[in-house]
Amino acid sequence: MALTTLDPITALIVVDLQRGIVDLPSVHPMGDVVARAGALTRAFRRHRLPVVLVNVAGSAPGRTERPRPEGPFPHGWADLIPELDRQADDLTVTKQTWGAFASTDIESNLRQRDVTQVVIAGVATGTGVESTARQAYEAGFNVTLAIDAMTDPRAEAHDYSIANVFPRLGESGSTQAIIDLLAARSAQA
Repeated sequence: MALTTLDPITALIVVDLQRGIVDLPSVHPMGDVVARAGALTRAFRRHRLPVVLVNVAGSAPGRTERPRPEGPFPHGWADLIPELDRQADDLTVTKQTWGAFASTDIESNLRQRDVTQVVIAGVATGTGVESTARQAYEAGFNVTLAIDAMTDPRAEAHDYSIANVFPRLGESGSTQAIIDLLAARSAQA
């Protein structure tokens, strides 16, 4: 876990912290993940950097070995949690797949804002977060993962992503380390 720097225009991407997901069982207490994601959103806004709030409202088509829920999600399921304090200038992205870049306009919106790096937090570590990180990396963004601001319902998926996948996609660090880098960068400006 070596966090070296944040680019001048770095965006925060918060994945799937929404009403229908935050009450599901997870490896790490969801309250802690939500609090840290909230701290990151406040810090990025304070430094006038883009915040992207992502929710999921469907799933990719195709057969899988695991059954999927049928029918529409319950009312309010995809609503972003209030702790993220959505602001008018936040980018919001509703996805139908695990990753936030597939079949959405997130990449073009980030490029229009001259973003070169993304910090990613949210759930689930081994699906939504990892897929978004992979897609961001493949699109040419520098990737940083706020590993204490994410969780997964499966310990093995969470641990595997952090230990084996994330080091190949970017840098990882704590919420506080990211906030400290933002502050240090602003102090130098």
